[in-house]
Amino acid sequence: MSILTGEEMDFRTPELDGLASRVIPDQYFELRAEDARDTYFTDTSKLDAKQLVHDRFRTNPLALHDQLIRALDLRGAEELLDLGCGNGEILARIRPYLAAGHLVGLDIAPAVLDVARSRLDGVATPCDFVEGSADDLVMFPDHSFDRVMAVYMAHYVTDLQRCFAEVRRVLRSGGRFLLATDRPDSMVEMYDVHFAALREMNAPQHLFRATPKARISLDNGPAQLAPHFATVERADWQDQLQFAKADPFLAFYRSSNYCCAGSKPGEGLAPAFFTELEERVRASVQTVIDDVGYFALTKYTGTLICS
Repeated sequence: MSILTGEEMDFRTPELDGLASRVIPDQYFELRAEDARDTYFTDTSKLDAKQLVHDRFRTNPLALHDQLIRALDLRGAEELLDLGCGNGEILARIRPYLAAGHLVGLDIAPAVLDVARSRLDGVATPCDFVEGSADDLVMFPDHSFDRVMAVYMAHYVTDLQRCFAEVRRVLRSGGRFLLATDRPDSMVEMYDVHFAALREMNAPQHLFRATPKARISLDNGPAQLAPHFATVERADWQDQLQFAKADPFLAFYRSSNYCCAGSKPGEGLAPAFFTELEERVRASVQTVIDDVGYFALTKYTGTLICS
């Protein structure tokens, strides 16, 4: 029995395409590096919850780190910089493939950086962790790294063009830069139940926006990267998270900032707003589970490989 790769699996249907065209707004939320540091990643709970859900409920036999390892094309002794390394989960998965190499994790949020440092503590592979912003890599000399990666974090970066110029500067000749992000229509099923609940609540119109990742997606990312790299290759893959119970989906939804309904602090949304929002979303998800057996989140994602 052969195992399908991420490129070979296809969950796309005309029904999902039609749903995306009706549901996904053109306007998207914009986040700042300060939002990441001061609001979302004061600890690793949101990141931990997302990673747990992806590991437990995915249907693609290849996980995110499997896709990244293939795209990194490692020989085992490279020096790798992970921009926005978070809790170090991805670095820990990649480390055995760089046993004779050197890993550097950079993140703007001290709390998650401490967790990453602890996660890799004691491994023989040299690992360093640096607090800083991905658009200011002044602490690294020119041509310092063979590989640089930015995994689902570029939408937080204040100055993307400066970030890419800095990556180009620290990358060695023949090196690779990997930027992982989504297509704008990824996880459309979650947006469908989310926006339906917001409409039922007569929620403020500014909450009807798409994911912040739309700022640099698989669709618009190559044009943003092209000024800095000779080649930009797009490698798509798919997954589908399938939930037979509503509670695990709600944990993922909550860790995703309710599709960014609560992503901008100080907008006057009371806790009761999110309690009602969750109850309405839960009811919609449970209806699908009762009818179909599970609630699906279809992920259209991938990596932009730059050299």
